[in-house]
Amino acid sequence: MPGFELFGEAEKKQVEDVLESSVLMRYGFDGMRNGHWKAQELENKICNRFKTKHAHVVSSGTAALTVALASAGVGAGDEVIMPTFTFVASFESILALGTVPILVDVDDTLTLNPEAVEKAITDKTKVVMPVHMCGSMADLDALQAICKKHGLLLLEDACQAIGGSYKGKPLGSIGDLGCFSFDYVKTITCGEGGALITDNKTFYENAHKYADHGHDHIGNDRGAEAHPFLGYNFRISELNAAVGCAQIERLDEFLSIQKKQYSILRKALSNISEISFRKVPEGGVENYSFLNFFLPTENDARKAHKALSDGGVDGCFYWYDNNWHYYRKWEHLIDQKSLGKLPEEVQNGLQDFSKTDFSLSDHWVGRNISCLIKLGWSKDEVNERAKRMVEVLSSLRV
Repeated sequence: MPGFELFGEAEKKQVEDVLESSVLMRYGFDGMRNGHWKAQELENKICNRFKTKHAHVVSSGTAALTVALASAGVGAGDEVIMPTFTFVASFESILALGTVPILVDVDDTLTLNPEAVEKAITDKTKVVMPVHMCGSMADLDALQAICKKHGLLLLEDACQAIGGSYKGKPLGSIGDLGCFSFDYVKTITCGEGGALITDNKTFYENAHKYADHGHDHIGNDRGAEAHPFLGYNFRISELNAAVGCAQIERLDEFLSIQKKQYSILRKALSNISEISFRKVPEGGVENYSFLNFFLPTENDARKAHKALSDGGVDGCFYWYDNNWHYYRKWEHLIDQKSLGKLPEEVQNGLQDFSKTDFSLSDHWVGRNISCLIKLGWSKDEVNERAKRMVEVLSSLRV
């Protein structure tokens, strides 16, 4: 990742189709389009690739999560269980609906700990939202069982794991709803964009209306469309969708490259006894966008991360201290810093972070280093990178 590394003629051709028609909006202007409906085309491709009945593309992965929650009727005062390790968009999408994010621990998968999920459920819980961080997945069997037991929805945030699978099923297609991000640094990109997928027709009908100001999209006169309920504007442009139409056709190509690069690095690091690798649930297949490994202690991880950076190995992340991806640095959420007054349901429902114990998450994330796998590395570059990483990490042995 990311897909922009290999932009080529296919992406150019798709964009040129849109520019030649001059129609950048996904709805209306039927006579000017020359038959080009890129957002619809991308949705059809998504349905085919991910074996799902319905797909709706939107302006971002954050929008996809927000629309997915809204489409399922999740709203003010409801609680959504999410992990401590994710991107800030996870709780932003929840808060946008007046819904309450409930943070729980991750385990050695670096995703939701099922035991912690079970303990966090209350009579206000509506959704369990695993986030398949850095290319790998949660224990979806365990989470599905919990959701079935308590009558909850399972919403897969697969924004960082597109193309991965679990027991033969594409990630995102296993829960009641699944979401992808197509932003500029994802495995396939639209520049900006996202999608939700579902087999539930009601959720889909709600989603495409909600994401376009509540338009019912009945008939061919946009001005005469009815509005069955309130909505917002989360539309994707035809230009962005056009790039996605080309990129999704190349997903298997990208995954193959990522797996090859990942495998070279992992094999090299496997010779260092102090290193262990994240757990991938049985039956799971990563999308190989990141190589995640653990050092024996937090201090070891900090030293290793600095040594890799100083040693010229770029693209290695220590999420424990990252402002965007780990709860420790989410002061704006913890302190409820908002431009406008937050709904009372959110103010009263958020956890008291001065009393929460996320030591289990700290145990895993504090020892983790996550290395980006690039599509554009040459054979020599990835082999040299593997050699250099081994040299740097081996030099830290006590």
